[in-house]
Amino acid sequence: MKWVTLISFIFLLSSARSRNLQRVAREAGHKSEIAHRYNDLKEETFKAVTMITFAQYLQRCSYDGLSKLVKDVVDLAQKCVANEDAPQCAKSLPSIFLDEICQVEKLRDSYGAMADCCSKADPERNECFLSFKVAQPDFVQPYQRPANDVICKEYQDNRVSLLGHFIYTVARRKPFLYAPTILSLAAEYEHALQSCCKESDVGTCLDEKATAIKERARTVSVKQQYSCGILNQFGERTFTADKLARLSQKYPNAPFSEIVKIVQDIKGIYKECCEGDMVECMDDRAELMTYMCSKQEVFSSKIKHCCEKPVVERSQCIIEAEFDDKPENLPSLVPRYIEDKEVCKSFEAGRDPFLSELIYEYSRRHPEFSTQLILRVITGYERILEKCCKTDDPAACYATAHDELQKHIEEAQSVVKTNCDLLTAHGAPDFLKALLIRYTKKMPQVPTDTLIEIGEKMTGIATKCCQLPEDRRLTCAEGYLSIVIQDMCRRQETTPINDNISHCCRDSYVFRRPCLTAVGVDAKYVPPPFDPGMFNFDEKLCTAPPAERELGHMKLLVNLIKRKPQMTEEQIKTIADGFTAMVDKCCKQSDIETCLGEE
Repeated sequence: MKWVTLISFIFLLSSARSRNLQRVAREAGHKSEIAHRYNDLKEETFKAVTMITFAQYLQRCSYDGLSKLVKDVVDLAQKCVANEDAPQCAKSLPSIFLDEICQVEKLRDSYGAMADCCSKADPERNECFLSFKVAQPDFVQPYQRPANDVICKEYQDNRVSLLGHFIYTVARRKPFLYAPTILSLAAEYEHALQSCCKESDVGTCLDEKATAIKERARTVSVKQQYSCGILNQFGERTFTADKLARLSQKYPNAPFSEIVKIVQDIKGIYKECCEGDMVECMDDRAELMTYMCSKQEVFSSKIKHCCEKPVVERSQCIIEAEFDDKPENLPSLVPRYIEDKEVCKSFEAGRDPFLSELIYEYSRRHPEFSTQLILRVITGYERILEKCCKTDDPAACYATAHDELQKHIEEAQSVVKTNCDLLTAHGAPDFLKALLIRYTKKMPQVPTDTLIEIGEKMTGIATKCCQLPEDRRLTCAEGYLSIVIQDMCRRQETTPINDNISHCCRDSYVFRRPCLTAVGVDAKYVPPPFDPGMFNFDEKLCTAPPAERELGHMKLLVNLIKRKPQMTEEQIKTIADGFTAMVDKCCKQSDIETCLGEE
């Protein structure tokens, strides 16, 4: 869609300060990238990020096996620091890491077809290796910390080894988690050890803190995979527009030029992280955070405490910091963008800068909107100007733009209100059943277990977001829903669901959620032949634990709708009430299965 071109002017504005040009300048000033990064990160951090990189590519390798590869790369880095003209020092970092992987003995024995990646040229070689990363490896056990009675002494005597094994395990289990995040989790683990080793009950203290660390790792990993998915599927411009909106919301007092600069830097950093280039990802993110901390008064009053932390902990803290307070008395945008009779002149003279600045101005005024909604509004405005600027009286044509754009806002607010009202009135179990009915009709081809999984995730989002203040519900709900939708769309790439869902997933990043909301019953769907096993009633309906019984009921509901997607709400209610009455009656009988059979 055309709106994705609107931020292309950012590449012009960022000039010599952009990430790409910075890297060109660095390469001109540093013959050896590995030497430069080693000097930036220092030995301990460089070693840790090198271990993360190898552990995420070679998830089946032992700690000792990877330690040998780490030593090879560190030795090369130190050699290149001493002499940048030494052999191999001019190679790019990704090439150094992949060359090392391709020299591993018996690579094919452990990794099968992944070994074929070594025959490809860069960057295809790296893309090939990335495709073999296992997002949820069942062959990697969760981190096992040393026993409670020895862990404190182990930390005191062997700190580097203890934290190294933690980093190694997290990286293997979370192969798409960015290196800066893994190191911040390791720092959190170290703080937990320092704190808990002073307590009388070390184990209980560490258990509590470990739960929080695991949840943070899971949440951040999902968000980072989502960001990489958007970048890979919809491209740099869509990704950058989304970040421009988000950062304008978060730092509403910062001038446009500064927001543009960090958006461009962030885009480059995400590219490095998503491509598995963790050393450059770590170094460049640290550099950006240092820049932002040197200009705290420009960006935000909310990052001061983050900037006081060590570099390894700083970036995650800044990312998770609250939005800065919105400037008071910001003027309305209506006079400039709707009432001004010369809007078309500005639009046609420089569409990209004109619309990009509008994203900034609109976003900083609306922290309560999701970035997707903001970009839907901007897209709608662009389409109005495209149409109106070709007419004889453009100003009269675009005078109604405010009312037209308001429809996008009302649609999003209505969806959130309707669902929160449903959850409040009926509770989570009935809310989940309503979702299962709705989404089974939209995509009956999806396996029953997957539909229930999606429904449970959406119910979790509603439970989390609907309890927030009203001005935070929309951005919470659509933000998390976008992640669920992205995961669903990623799955349907290999197993297409139906034409309606494929269209919504492919067509537009910002319109995906409204598109899926609007999808009705799949008219082309042909139910499979009747399978009596789908409706197998036995005594487990009465004797199974409550959670298992509830799951069984949900499966029956989904399978029923798969048989008859055209059923009305009233018909579904009649059948559900009959089913409940049958279960209530038969569960009181001595011969449950006979009763169920008769009923």
